[in-house]
Order: sequence, then C-alpha cells, then structure tokens
Amino acid sequence: MAKIPDAEIERLKTEVSLVRLVEEAGIKLTRQGKDRVGLCPFHEEDTPSFHVSEDKNLFNCFGCGAGGSVIDWVMKKNGVSFKHAVELLKEGRPDVTEAPVKNSRVRVLQAPVAPDADDQKLLNQVIDYYHNCLKTSAEALEYLKSRGIHDLALIDTFRLGYANRTLGLRLPEKNRKAGADIRGHLEKIGIYRKSGHEHLSGSLVVPVLDEHGDVLGAYGRKIQQRLRKGTPLHLYLPGPHRGVWNAKALVCSKEIILCEALIDAMTFWCAGFRNVTAAYGVEGFTDEMLKTFKAHGIERVLIAYDHDEAGERGAAKVAAQLMEAGIECWRIRFPQGVDANEYALKVQPASKSLGQLIRKAEWIGNGKPPVRDMPEPEVVIVPQDSIQTNPQEQVEQKQAKLPLLQETAQEENAQEEQVEEETSVALAAAPVMPASPVPPAPRDLAAEVNETEVVLSFPLRRWRVRGLPKNLAIGVLKVNLMVSNNTISESIASEDMAFHVDTLDLYNARARSVFTQQAAMELRGQEEEIKSELGRVLLKLEQVQDETIQKTLEPDQPAHPEMTEEERAAALALLRSPDLLDRILADFMRCGIVGETTNSLTAYLAATSRKLDTPLGVVVQSSSAAGKTSLMDAVLAFIPDEDKVRYSAMTGQSLYYLGETGLKNKVLAIAEEEGAQRASYALKLLQSEGELTIASTGTDASGNLITREYHVEGPTAIITTTTAINVDEELMNRCLVLAVDEGREQTRAIHARQREKRTLEGLRAREEKRNILALHQNAQRLLQPLAVVNPYADRLTFLDGQTRTRRDHEKYLTLIDTIALLHQHQRQVKTLTQGERTISYIEASRSDIARATALAHEVLGRSLDELPPQTRRLLNLIRLMVEERCRTRHCKQRDIRFSRKELRDYTGTGDSQLRLHLERLVAYEYVVAHHGKQGQKFVYELVYDGSDDAVPHLSGLIDVNLLSENIPMTQTSLVSETNFTAPSRVENGMVAETLREIKNV
Repeated sequence: MAKIPDAEIERLKTEVSLVRLVEEAGIKLTRQGKDRVGLCPFHEEDTPSFHVSEDKNLFNCFGCGAGGSVIDWVMKKNGVSFKHAVELLKEGRPDVTEAPVKNSRVRVLQAPVAPDADDQKLLNQVIDYYHNCLKTSAEALEYLKSRGIHDLALIDTFRLGYANRTLGLRLPEKNRKAGADIRGHLEKIGIYRKSGHEHLSGSLVVPVLDEHGDVLGAYGRKIQQRLRKGTPLHLYLPGPHRGVWNAKALVCSKEIILCEALIDAMTFWCAGFRNVTAAYGVEGFTDEMLKTFKAHGIERVLIAYDHDEAGERGAAKVAAQLMEAGIECWRIRFPQGVDANEYALKVQPASKSLGQLIRKAEWIGNGKPPVRDMPEPEVVIVPQDSIQTNPQEQVEQKQAKLPLLQETAQEENAQEEQVEEETSVALAAAPVMPASPVPPAPRDLAAEVNETEVVLSFPLRRWRVRGLPKNLAIGVLKVNLMVSNNTISESIASEDMAFHVDTLDLYNARARSVFTQQAAMELRGQEEEIKSELGRVLLKLEQVQDETIQKTLEPDQPAHPEMTEEERAAALALLRSPDLLDRILADFMRCGIVGETTNSLTAYLAATSRKLDTPLGVVVQSSSAAGKTSLMDAVLAFIPDEDKVRYSAMTGQSLYYLGETGLKNKVLAIAEEEGAQRASYALKLLQSEGELTIASTGTDASGNLITREYHVEGPTAIITTTTAINVDEELMNRCLVLAVDEGREQTRAIHARQREKRTLEGLRAREEKRNILALHQNAQRLLQPLAVVNPYADRLTFLDGQTRTRRDHEKYLTLIDTIALLHQHQRQVKTLTQGERTISYIEASRSDIARATALAHEVLGRSLDELPPQTRRLLNLIRLMVEERCRTRHCKQRDIRFSRKELRDYTGTGDSQLRLHLERLVAYEYVVAHHGKQGQKFVYELVYDGSDDAVPHLSGLIDVNLLSENIPMTQTSLVSETNFTAPSRVENGMVAETLREIKNV
C-alpha cells in the first residue's frame, strides 16, 4: 500500500475537530474539567466513561479501552481501514453510519468511474481520477520536483496522474455484483490485474492522448524506492503500444527531439523545447510513430537517447529507420552514462545546457552535414538545493559522474570562441537549416527562479535567496540570504564547506555591510569580491521583483484564439443570415436542448447584451433536477471562454478584487443564486451602476496605513439559477426570470432525447455539436460593442400601473437593442461626431421590435403575474380536474372537494412541491381549504373561475404593425389610447393569433 505522507496524517489529526465529529454522531458531550465526557458508542453503559480531550484532540473510553485520534475514531465508528478513514476525512465525510460498524461493506466515497461507461470512456475516467490524485498528493508532487519537472502546465497539458491505490476504496465491494462487474471491466482495459490489484499502483502515470484528448495508453513510473525485489520501475498498460506522446508537436514543427523515455521528454518540454516526443523505451520506436512522422512531413529528428550501450544501439536502429524514410537524423550526446533528465538537473539552467547540446548534435548520415546558423550560448552550472536528486542514488555514482559533467562544461567553455568563429564562416559559405528553438543567452546575471527561492551562481560562490515573493511593494526587499562556496552538488560537498546565512533588508546599507564582513570571514574570501557580488545580486533581485509585481497585477485572461479565414467566413455567414434568430434556436436543439424555445433565446440574448452599456440579467427558476443548470450551461457554451466568468459560490467582497477589467463586457454565471447571497449587494450594484468601487485599508512601502481604492468596470451580464419559489424582489426587478417547463410532455421529450444520445445518430450529433459551438463562439467574437439607436423609441408604449415596470420597461428596450446588436452585420454602421468623439452606431428595425415584443409577452408577461409559472400550471391542472369531476358527477364547481393525495395522483407532482404551490394558491384565494372528515386534516375547494392562461400577455405594448414611417406622433398616441388596454380572458385566443403574426414579421 502506498504510504500516506506523515505530514498529511498529522494535518488531519490536528485540524479536524474530534469533538465536532463525536457530536455529529449523536453523542452528547458535557464538559468535565479540560475534557468532555459522554456515553461510549462502542459498548453499553449508563455512566459516561467516554472522554474527549479538546487540547490533544484524542478520545479514550475507560470502560472498553477504545481510544485514539480522529482517524482511529472514523476507523472504529465506520468499520473501515486506515487508508479508507484518511480518504473519508480528506473529503469531509467522516460519519457515514449511525451505529458503530465492525466491518463496513458499503462504499461512501464517490466512484470516479461510471458502471455503464464503454472502454474508452472508462479509461478516460480512470486517468482523470489519477490526475486529480496527483494534484493533491504531496508525495507525487515532490517526486516531480526531484526530477525537475514540477511544472503545472506540464501536469495539466498531459494529464499526468498518480495511482495511489485509492481507486478501490471508491468502487463497490468485489463480493457484490456491481463491484465484480466494474472490476472486471477495469481488468479488461488493463487498469486492474487478475490478482485484483491496480496495474500502475504506486506510479506516476503519464497517459498518451490522441488529438481528441482520449487516452490511448499509459506509462507508469514507480516513485518509491523501497520496493520488493524484482518489482519493475517502468510499466505500461497491457497490449501493443498505441499513439504518439505530444503528437501536437508534430503538427507545429518539422524538427522533433526523440527521447528514449517519457521522463526525458518531459524534461525537454519543461526546459522550453516543446517539439519533443518519446519512444516506449530503447527498443520502443513503433511503426505507428514512423508512419505519423512521415504523415506530418517531419524533416529532421534529433535523437536524445541515453549515452550508454543500450542507448547507442537503440539510437542507431531508429536512425536507420528514419533515414530510410527520408528523414534527416542527428544525435544529441550526453556525458557517458548520463540521460537527459539527470544532465538537466546537474547542469543548470536546463534551458541553456540542453539547448547547447541540441546545437552540438552530431550528424548521422552520409555526406556533409548542414551548417548551423546560431552560436552556442554559454553554459552556467547552477546547482540547486531546491531540486534534490533521488536520495536512494549511491554516492559513488554521483562522484563518478561529477568529473564528467565538470569536464563537459570546461570543454564547452574552452571551445566557445572556436565555435563562434566556425559559425560565422559557415554562415557566409552555405545556406543553413533552422536550429532548434533555444532562448538567447541572457546578458545579465543568470538566475534560477522558482516559487520559493532564487539561486545565482558565480565562479567561486553560490547565492541563495528566499522570501522574495513576500516583497510585493516597491522599496521593500527583506529576504533570507545565504552565500556558500560553489560546488556542483551539495549532497557530496565536503564536511568543511563554508557558508553564511542571515535575514536582512538589502536596502539597508549597514545590514549589507555587516553581511559582507561576516561572509568574508566565514568563506575566507575577499570582502571586496563578496561586496561586488552582493551588489549584482541586489540588482538582479530588483529585476525579478519588478517582473513578479507586474505579473501579479495582470488579470488572468483566457487566451484569445485566432480564427482562420475559413472560420471567420463561416461566422460572418451565420451573422448575416436573414433568419439568424431561428438558426440560433435550431442550433440549440441540435446541441441537445429540448423545447425551452423562449427561455434559451432570451438567455442567449441576455448573454449577448454584455456588449451593451446596460446588459440584461437572467434568473433561471425551477424545482430541483428540472433542467435549469442544463439550460444555463447550453447558453454559456455558445459564448467564448474569454467572455465568461463562472463561479459556484461567491464571498461578500470577491467581486471587488477581480481586476479593473476582469468583468468588462463579460457574462458572470453563478451556479446557484443561494451561493451568491453574501455577494448579493455587489451584484445589484454591478447591474444598476455598471461598476463597483471599494475603499480598503492597506500599507505603503514604509508600513504606514493607507486607503486603497479597487475599481471593477462593467458592463456585465449576469446569469444565475435558483430553486426558490419566491425569488428575491430586488433580484426579480433587475433580472428576467425564466421558468423551466416542468410539464409531463416536456419530461417525455427529454427522455426521448436522452435515449437518442445512445444511438448512432446521437454519436453523430455529439461530434456535430463541437462544430456548432465553435461556429457560434466565433460569431460572438465578431460582434462589436456598438451603440444602438431606436428610431421608433418615441412611439413605443408600456404598462405603467406599477412602479416595478420602470425597470421592466428598460428590460424591454434592452431586448430590442440586443436583437439589433446581434444583427449588426446586416445593418449599416453609422457614425455620430460629438465634439472630438466619433461614435459608431446601428439602428433598430421594426423586425427587431417585433421579436422583442413577442419575447416580452412571454417573459415579462409571466414575471408580472402574481403567480409563479409553476403555481399557475398547478392552478390550471386543478381547474381541469374539477371540470372533469363536474361533468362526470353532474354537479357544480362549488360541490367538488379534493384532498392533497387526490391532487397528487392526478397531477403527478411530488408532495413537497405540491404543498408549496397549494399553500400559495390558498394564500392568494384561488383555492379554499376546508376541514375534512373521517381523519382528513383538510380538503380543498377551487374558487377560481378563470380560463386557462396558456398564452402569456403583457398589456400596454404597441402593435408593431402600427409602427409606420408616415404615421404622425399625434395619431400614434391616439391609437395607443384605444388599442393598448388589457384584454379580457375571453380574448386570449385573439391574443395568441396576434402573437403568431408578430413572430412571423
């Protein structure tokens, strides 16, 4: 079993409150001195003998002898193993049983794999689980650090993982059918062995991905050194090797570095040489790799196999295959017995040392080799204590390799002038091929910078600086500084190696002087030389500090992808479609949205309105599992990644620190409105004012308190969801409230679509969905934030019976502006010169107003209804049920009584939802509650005598057909007085017909 780091165990023992766990298990504790006591859950007793120490975070029962830490509590309480208990505590799910269990057979940790997944999906899910394990494993991350490949970009790009033997804890027990089935499936794809163990357990997992991100294979490297004799360090999934690691490099470059092992390839990648791939071992160059090289037109391969007997033999074999295919071959030479990873660790910085070896690669082939066009940069040997070599390596091997490395560096420095001269002659004599991408040699002092320290090397001394990231104010440079005699490896340094370390403010002249004097005494060096080096270190640290501060102040922005000419043409063709809105709705359906025509289009327009000065906000309302999140996700998928910000929850002041332009012209999506309650004030201000400003107390460079102002610019379109029946009044005033269709017909249609996804047509649709989303995202990128002028604005009308319609009217006008903005590539862009400013704008058309009016009837018409849509739907179902009973019983409506159970059976609504909506109908006097008979608490009577309001309507909106250029304003106003009154319920059929006409305009 993989060893859980001691630090992780100690963290859980100290940070997780045992008192809280015991009380959450239902055990009442009372204070007795420093401890708390209660009845022991592990044996029957009347007198409390179970003691919990808050100071030590331990428990002990003087009756049965049970005791220990929080981990022991979870093990004994739930009947699980030590490792299982640790996983439960890490996920915050320690108490899963009410009574103690001797040996639990129930898995409570969430399974990372789906039982019905196919082979490919299951393999992807396992690799994703290993990937998440690595990100939280200090042991695995430390191993990557020891190999010099602790790069977050590398980890995420190639989905590196760690098989820490916790997968089995999340699967059903193997003695159950579900557990046996999933383990059998994992054995089929090679993750499990027949013995029931994970094939790659205890290994760093490096998957091989195809162009779609699917896993083709995986390599495992054991990270522990204390293994049983005969345990292989290197593993692959069973079966033939498939795919090419880092296949994207073959598309981007005609020159490829080919390594013997994946660790070596990742070393090159982290050093900046992204045009690298690896064979599956010294004899692992496959026919598929050769075929892929030829298919992508690779012209040149630099073979970076190890410099040993096996590596030389493998390199010669690969070179023969490549040259036979017409591919030029070069050999990168490492010192004898050294591989790429070890060389990069020893000779720092790796970007320069590996780059120099690339430049000096030897030609393999006949004839005169091509001439290089760039001189070699200087190699700087910078040993780091932050990059530790493997502690299990023998000291004798290090000492044997050390002279070779030193000799290599000396030879390179001695030949530098000769190489430069030969290069200049070659440049004048013949054309050259491009060399591998190597960063140019820096002119200033070389430094190795990581998250914790900065290392600088001089010929005789090495300087190490820690604490620099804390100095984020100009004029402050207080660091921990150590200077020592320069050696190649600290691990083999002599016992009398001298060093001096101190914490000081480098801007304090007295502190620098004292440090210089003490260092000269400790290192037996010249004080003037150390003083000179300290000055160069100070200047270099200022440069690193400036870069760090600048990087900290820059907001994180997603990369804006460049569109090809074909993609731009396709996006423009979409935006110029005469039936643009209908195409958008059709594409929503093709992407899996069932029904919800009005909701999806309205939410899409709200997201598009982010480019206006006053964008729309949307709240998607429904009961749990009705599809509100799916609707929001579908709309957000049409919006480019760089134009949306999404959070699950927000703290009270989180919005104020997003950066000045972090939300400008973007969509802010919040998974649940409840998760943003603490930030509700800031959200309301952002919608109303279009910007946020906060004054916060801070300190200046001298440590004095000052007031800092943080400013966040809008405009920002906000989309969120809620399950609340009663939406906050302030939120409802500022946002469009969209109610998801919860009817039976909609559920039936969703089920049909879910089944369709499993068919061949569903597979085609999933592939087509990627192209559709890419097309719409590109179209959104082409939309410019233009001003919109409505030439018909002075003729429009709106309901004015309530004060809240002041904001609803603005929503209606913004809907018109957004539809016009979406059609900007079909309109003439006009300009207005105002003083020194020139403003570009487009004009809204009658068709824009017609579509906005139709949406306003459906969206605002529902929001102004005193009943929420779900409650209105229940009312209509009650009316239908009562009408049926009246016809069958030949009685009147007032004679019909019904119980909640009868209503539940008729409507198919769950009891909790039915109770909420029925109480609202009683409160609004649509239904009357009567005391029942024979044990019934209540029966209900329908007193509502209205018709089915199937077609929402917003009174007071102008008939778009009356918006003619030649109608005078006076005539329009006269017409409005006679045509804009609210229709009676018997006129709903006419209203529906009018709406259909408007939609067809």
